[in-house]
Amino acid sequence: MQSRAIFIQSSVKPSLQMEILPGHFATRNSHVNYYLNMTQIKSRHVMARDAAKYFAELLVSSTPVETIVCLDGTEVIAAYLAEALTDNASGGAMSGSIIDIITPDHNHSGQLIFRDNVQSMVWNKQVLLLAASTTTGTTISQAIQCIHYYHGIISGLAAIFSAVDDIDGYTVHAIFGHEELPDYSTFSVDTCPDCKAGAKIDALVNSFGYSKL
Repeated sequence: MQSRAIFIQSSVKPSLQMEILPGHFATRNSHVNYYLNMTQIKSRHVMARDAAKYFAELLVSSTPVETIVCLDGTEVIAAYLAEALTDNASGGAMSGSIIDIITPDHNHSGQLIFRDNVQSMVWNKQVLLLAASTTTGTTISQAIQCIHYYHGIISGLAAIFSAVDDIDGYTVHAIFGHEELPDYSTFSVDTCPDCKAGAKIDALVNSFGYSKL
């Protein structure tokens, strides 16, 4: 399967490339026709820093951020983003400020929650939600509901890749999207054309990677 891998370049941040694998993949919420390998962007400091710089350029003058809520292992990007937004040299509204970086937990029912020790970092705070990818928007919607439950104020959404332009009325700022992957498609299990054609699933995928079947 790895022999099918190709690389695409971001149209908005040419220094960033992402490895993609075409095929038949199952996520928790849908079936998709590409696996998007964001490991290097999330984990390699040079690439994470470049991703953060792009988001900072969009947000520094217009979006107040007191807390960054991370999904999909985006904490490294979040740390660089907080640094860029609060850099005194940036001249932005948040210069010299302090930004908290947190990750939600899950309860026994699989719902997103914030533990007691971090709830004060959400309560009445301007929150930027940072994710690796948004495909159907289901997970992001759940995260938005979670933040609202703890009285957080959504100030923006950012993702490395997004298949949608907005979720629940919030614009998604993305580094990769339909311009780089115009044929990216997501389907429910009932409507997946590969399933209907009897094609086997190549791998199960989530924010940690993929497991071949």
